[in-house]
Amino acid sequence: MKRLLITGGAGAIGRVMRKRLSGIADVIRLADVVALTPEHDGEECVQCDLADASAVQAMVADCDGILHLGGISVERPFDEILHANIIGMYNLYEAARAHGHPRILFASSNHTVGFYPQTQRLRADEPLRPDGLYGVSKGYGELLARLYFDKFGQETASVRIGSCTREPVDYRMLSSWLSYEDFATLTERVFKVPVLGCPVIWGVSANPASWWDNSNVGWLGWQPKDSAENWRTAIEAQGIPPANHPLVTKQGGLFTELAIMRNERSV
Repeated sequence: MKRLLITGGAGAIGRVMRKRLSGIADVIRLADVVALTPEHDGEECVQCDLADASAVQAMVADCDGILHLGGISVERPFDEILHANIIGMYNLYEAARAHGHPRILFASSNHTVGFYPQTQRLRADEPLRPDGLYGVSKGYGELLARLYFDKFGQETASVRIGSCTREPVDYRMLSSWLSYEDFATLTERVFKVPVLGCPVIWGVSANPASWWDNSNVGWLGWQPKDSAENWRTAIEAQGIPPANHPLVTKQGGLFTELAIMRNERSV
């Protein structure tokens, strides 16, 4: 690629991917609602509020691919999620439609299915069971991606990220963990395959305890290498949660018990 756009470039995953994916394109364009500074000649930075349609149009211009990490990544009041994850997602897809349909990797979330029990292994085509407004917004993003593929041919990989961190840190992550390296190699495959379509992919490393089945995307040629099992002994030494705790009962973990947050204006 000539230019890869990474939205959410100031976030935890964005900061890692700007370095790990530096060789995937001639130029990495980093965007976020906060200001960023290029670290070398192969980077350029854009400050952009995803809810600003004209700013998003300029952000997407001249890009061959988009790694969409931007938006709200935790449970928040509806107004915040509306602007960043719903209006922002629409603006991104309208900009992609106006600028030649650059292929998109959309960072969806396991919280689209958070109310499934951990005893159930899921395919990507199971009905959504979001565990909060954040999960609802990611389900909306997946539907929007599907609409723009069917109507306009816009290719998107909706990757339902589990827990993308440097290493797993709690009992639930023994199943949900996605290493930075495995996410990077998945991103590379998404942008390298000749034909992508609009698949939903579980973003999870090779954890034996995983609840998610990626057999439907074997054609992608992605094989995660890391495993949370390497941390099991240390995590279990901290104590295994009680049998009725959401960390061991629900796939969404603690998100399933969070209250719906009210907008500040209604408090």
